[in-house]
Amino acid sequence: MLRLWPPTGDTRTLLTNDELAHAYAYPPALGQPYVRVNFVSSIDGAASSGGKSAALGSDADRRVFGLLRELCEVIVVGAGTARAENYRGARRPSRPTGSPPRIAVVTARGDLDPAAPLFTDTSVPPLVITGNTCPPEARDRLRGAGAEVVVLDEERVSATGLLAALDGLGLRRVLCEGGPRLFGDLIAADGVDELCLTISPVLAGGESARVSRGPDGALRGMRLVGALTDEDVLLLRYARDR
Repeated sequence: MLRLWPPTGDTRTLLTNDELAHAYAYPPALGQPYVRVNFVSSIDGAASSGGKSAALGSDADRRVFGLLRELCEVIVVGAGTARAENYRGARRPSRPTGSPPRIAVVTARGDLDPAAPLFTDTSVPPLVITGNTCPPEARDRLRGAGAEVVVLDEERVSATGLLAALDGLGLRRVLCEGGPRLFGDLIAADGVDELCLTISPVLAGGESARVSRGPDGALRGMRLVGALTDEDVLLLRYARDR
C-alpha cells in the first residue's frame, strides 16, 4: 500500500502496519463522540453488488477495514446492514480498550434474530439502540440473547440521540459501517467527522444505492487528509472542516 497524500518522504515506500495505524489514528483526548464512517464504492458509485458491500472489497480494503475496527471503541451499524451482511462480533482487540469493540445496532423495531452470529458468535455483548416504539417483547428477547438494549425517548432513533447514547456509555471513538440510511441521518445532523472511502476499480451498473441516502440538506465541506493506493484500488480519507 502506497501513500499518495499527504506527500511525506518517498510515496513509493510500502506502508508498515504501524505507519498505517498512525495515518488513521483518532484525534487524542476526545470530549465527545468522533464519528468515522467507512464505505466501499465502485467507480460508478455503487455501494454494493448483489446486495452486499463485501462483493466490492479487496485485500487493501479488508486491511484498512480491519485496522479501523482495531482503532475504534464501538462499531455502529443499521439493522438492515447487520442482517444483510450477517454481522458477528468483532474478533481483534481494540487498541484503546484491549478487548474487541462492541457492535452497536440501530433498530426501530428490534427486528433482529437472537440466533444470529451477532449474538452467538461474539466475545463482548452487542449493543442495541432503539426508540420507545420498539415492542417490549422484542427488547426482552434481545436482552435474553445477551444484548444490552438502550431505549431512547424518541420514536425513531435520531443521529443526535444515537451519539448522546454512545457518549453516555463512554464510547467516543465511533466507527460507522452503514448502511446508507444511517449515514444519511448522520450527515443531516452534521454528525460525520470523517469518511473513509475505498474506490473499487470496477463498474457495477445496476440499481445499487449510493453510500448515503436521506433528506436533502446543506452541503457539508470536507477536506482530503489521506489518500492511499494499492494496485488499482484507491483509499481516500476526508475529514470535516469544522
